[in-house]
Amino acid sequence: MSLIQEIKVNAAKVLNEIYQIEFPIESVQVNDTKPEFEGDYTIVTFPFTKQTKQKPEEVAEKLGTALVALNTIFTSYNVIKGFLNLEISNAYFNDFLVANYTNTTFGQSASNGQKVMIEYSSPNTNKPIHFGHLRNIFLGYSLANILKETGHEVIKANLINDRGIHICKSMVAWIREGNGATPTSTGIKGDHLVGDYYVLYNDLFKKEVGVLVEQGLEKEVAEKQAPILIEAQELLRKWEANDEDTIQLWKTMNGWVYEGFDVTFKKLGVDFDKFYYESNTYLSGKEVALKGLKNNVLYQKEDHSVWIDLEADGLDQKLLLRGDGTSVYMTQDIGTAILKYNDYQMDKSVYVIGDEQNYHMQVLKLILQKLQEPCADGIYHLSYGMVELPNGKMKSREGNVVDADDMVAEMTSIAQKNTEELGKVEGFTNEELLNLYNTLGLGALKFYLLRVDPKKKMIFNPEESIDFHGFTGPFIQYTHARISSILRKANDIELKSVAIEMTAQEKGLLKQIEQFPTLLLQAAAEYNPSLVCIYIFNLAKEYNSFLANHSILKADTNEQMIFRLQISTLVKNVLAKGLNLIGINAPERM
Repeated sequence: MSLIQEIKVNAAKVLNEIYQIEFPIESVQVNDTKPEFEGDYTIVTFPFTKQTKQKPEEVAEKLGTALVALNTIFTSYNVIKGFLNLEISNAYFNDFLVANYTNTTFGQSASNGQKVMIEYSSPNTNKPIHFGHLRNIFLGYSLANILKETGHEVIKANLINDRGIHICKSMVAWIREGNGATPTSTGIKGDHLVGDYYVLYNDLFKKEVGVLVEQGLEKEVAEKQAPILIEAQELLRKWEANDEDTIQLWKTMNGWVYEGFDVTFKKLGVDFDKFYYESNTYLSGKEVALKGLKNNVLYQKEDHSVWIDLEADGLDQKLLLRGDGTSVYMTQDIGTAILKYNDYQMDKSVYVIGDEQNYHMQVLKLILQKLQEPCADGIYHLSYGMVELPNGKMKSREGNVVDADDMVAEMTSIAQKNTEELGKVEGFTNEELLNLYNTLGLGALKFYLLRVDPKKKMIFNPEESIDFHGFTGPFIQYTHARISSILRKANDIELKSVAIEMTAQEKGLLKQIEQFPTLLLQAAAEYNPSLVCIYIFNLAKEYNSFLANHSILKADTNEQMIFRLQISTLVKNVLAKGLNLIGINAPERM
């Protein structure tokens, strides 16, 4: 039980005894005491005035007196209007420190029996993973870690978008202009090579449209009649007809892309437990749609197309099968959602998808509910805002995107430059330095993209993200390495149990750390890794302030030194765990 929960339980118990009224634990509001007042935690007593028929100050006085008398963790109290400020005993925090400074599982929750699938990344096989995908990937991976830490069984899933007209466009451009080019023959990473042909397709398409417009066609007509588009559409028809040569080329080019993806995922430090492929799932919703038609959940128009009417729910009518019986994206997503559930029977199915798909996801869940599919209620859309660079949005088909590989290389380069300028490279081998620059560069990138609430849009500034003194990953990494250095110097000192009169800052640090498990539960409940980022940044900042005011290895007494080394060990462990949960390595040296 956390300290705040313990305060709530005790307060509810005392209120019940004083007033002979049942006060639920949830009705007790507990906050950190404001810095300008004495105390550690504050109970708000205004909500109790109606039931007790007493002023909030009177309730606070009675509650404070009873709590101090009841439990040794409360040493004193004061009342400011309707706020009861409670002082927690030093002994409580000292016991907490002794119990946890070597506890590597601190923050971890027992299994809660909940199974969660998180689908993230979901790249297309016509282009490399680009910077725009990174917030999605880091959100999914970090959320999986946080949910595991808080007792969930987690399946990390990746739905590969490996079919459709956009894939055929890359194939057509390669057929026309590739001259048999391969990643081996060109020295170009497979996903980058295929992405180059997707961009080339767009260039060729624009030229052909221009020619047709010069010949007198309207632009809209020309865009439908461009020969290269017609070729791509024909290629898609051949693919759907299982034409042997088309399928072979599709497999070959997708294979190049998968090899490239694997390299990028390893660079990013992320992985997956299960891969789904649209080429295997795109027809899977058709049977469900026909069943829904038979049960009158769906209806058919004169052209034989199948629809669902959601107007009564404030939405619109949605096409699920075309007149020729072929599926649309929504049908495919219905089938995939059911397939995923049949595979794992998870309690929650979390889709990490950008906010431009909010309506699509709302419709998907509602249709599944109307079809009475068991997977429906567990669907959750983790909607996130788009990330832009300072120069604006990126568009893959125009080739003005920043590839993820290039962004990682740039961040590593900036980390190297900043580290060398600070003169923090003494005593490292070349291999250790390269590893450090990569650790700092990736740490900066991940932290910057995760530190903002997922729902908010953001602009990514590479230089700002790697500032060693700002709200950044490298600042926290540096703090971790700084503590590691202190502990190495004190390696021979036995950290036995001691009890001292702790300072306000020491107590404040312990109070902050005690809240870590509760913070993780909140981050898991809200699907919000930014809460972990903010927490470990504030902890690192508070520890650096503590170091500025407290000597450790030259403390006044041996007991003080041991106590502060124990605090430092606990801070280090929490920082490392927090960083690791959001996918960032915690360096021992910097």
